Amino acid sequence: MNKNLAFADYMVFIVYFVIVATYGYSIYRKRKKNEHDAKAYFLAEGTLTWWAIGASLIASNISAEQFIGMSGEGFFLGVAVAAYEWIAAIALIIIAVWFIPVYLKNKIYTMPQFLKTRYNESTALIMAVFWLFLYVFVNLTSILYLGAVAINGIAGGGLLHPVMIGLAVFALLISLGGMKVVAYTDVIQVAVLIIGGLVTSYIALTTVADSFGVGHNVLAGFKALMNQAPEHFKMIIQRPVVGSDQNDIDKYITFPGFLSYLAGIWIINLNYWGCNQYITQRALGADLQTARTGILFAGFLKLLMPLIVMLPGIAAFVLYKNGHLPQLIGGKDGAYSAILTFLPTGLKGLSVAALTAAIVASLAGKVNSISTIYTLDIHKKYFHKEGSEKSQVYTGRIAVVVAMILAVIFTWDDLLGIGGKGGFTFIQQYTGYISPGVFAMFILGMFWKRTTGAAAIAGLLTGFGLSILFNEFAPQLFGNETFLYTAFHTIRNGKDVFVIPFHICMGLSFLFTMIVMVAMSMAGPKINPKAFELDKEMFKLKPQTTAMIVVTLLVIFALYVKFW
Repeated sequence: MNKNLAFADYMVFIVYFVIVATYGYSIYRKRKKNEHDAKAYFLAEGTLTWWAIGASLIASNISAEQFIGMSGEGFFLGVAVAAYEWIAAIALIIIAVWFIPVYLKNKIYTMPQFLKTRYNESTALIMAVFWLFLYVFVNLTSILYLGAVAINGIAGGGLLHPVMIGLAVFALLISLGGMKVVAYTDVIQVAVLIIGGLVTSYIALTTVADSFGVGHNVLAGFKALMNQAPEHFKMIIQRPVVGSDQNDIDKYITFPGFLSYLAGIWIINLNYWGCNQYITQRALGADLQTARTGILFAGFLKLLMPLIVMLPGIAAFVLYKNGHLPQLIGGKDGAYSAILTFLPTGLKGLSVAALTAAIVASLAGKVNSISTIYTLDIHKKYFHKEGSEKSQVYTGRIAVVVAMILAVIFTWDDLLGIGGKGGFTFIQQYTGYISPGVFAMFILGMFWKRTTGAAAIAGLLTGFGLSILFNEFAPQLFGNETFLYTAFHTIRNGKDVFVIPFHICMGLSFLFTMIVMVAMSMAGPKINPKAFELDKEMFKLKPQTTAMIVVTLLVIFALYVKFW
């Protein structure tokens, strides 16, 4: 099992690169007549099909942190981590039915624009600046770093900086063409991602079957996994009791069983899929039915993702536990790379192409969103109010290049310490603290006409402050056991500490943020002058849309019945 790539692997990767680049250039040539149309550049307004929207949503969502991080959580937790994907499918249904009609009826193109329209300009500006910093210095850097580390490891090492530059340049070539080029190349990216990911899962399962002498097919391998690690096929992590070992406690801290489903996992998914420029931008330029169908198609694809990003991690756990994976290095985060060593020549190149597709699609989508927010919500409003659409497109392209250069600079020697914290943890830490306040601000702004701008600002600050309080200081200040929470013992940075599970912290922060926002809004008028007008017609569904929703929910129900 040679870890380095062979000539055939490089050829497979080159073919992938040529296909994506050629297709992207052909899309760019077709839209060149609209090259200086700002809405066409930023939103691909009216030109994206439902399947392009759905594929682009998934391609932008799945990146190195999912392949490496979620596979690692599969190694550690098992099928419970699939909840992130399957609950996301339900969240996408909620977004398609209730959120998107509000955005489209009010002609919302960016998330800061939503905040300005519903609240005030100060709220919009604060969040525009925040989102730019978050996207550039947290999301973009972590995607680039994790991607470069993963591909460099698969290639045999010594290529970290060349790989980093290659990923950045590849993403730039796609993103400079605008949203239409990004979205339609994402269709190829997600196809490569799924095919390459399924191949890796196939090899993992057949390797398990061979290792335990039960045959040479995926069903035999899957049965072996369930027999060897039955605890890894339970959706609900049990609450620790007296006598529980530290490993079981750490699992509960990571995913606190049924309590995760009461708050935390919903806030994470609804905020990410419904209040995030990076994601919603793909649907904001389409008509309602196209946007809804595309979002629901993405929900279907989310059902498949655990097969790609989680199953190899469980396979790695079983193989490692039984001495069949000595090449595993770096604990759970090395699970995916260790499984890739079993791939034969050629297929290893396909797996690298799949990983590259996920990384490049995420990078391109992220810088496109950075460009959109900066150009439409900051540059156009505060620096060049009378700028033509041509100048807006030009500014957007400059923003793309500057954002990527900054990401490379801060990732080059890992100035932000992403490697020390772990990429998945790094992203969760900095986005999770703000999620309760942002989601409360959006959900009340959409559906409660009394919510005020002052309450929105207070909610944002309250959510952030409470997130820090519950995650960092509550056990020391209030004790390890209260009527609100239980803090559990673990080891962090070599020190014994007590922590509240992250999902519970998020739920508590959201609850108290909502209370603060409601209380403040009650002091204002019964109907805020900036409240959105809602009517029942906005939320009516066509029969085919209802059918897609029912099928998705039935599949999720069956999965939970099987693995509960």
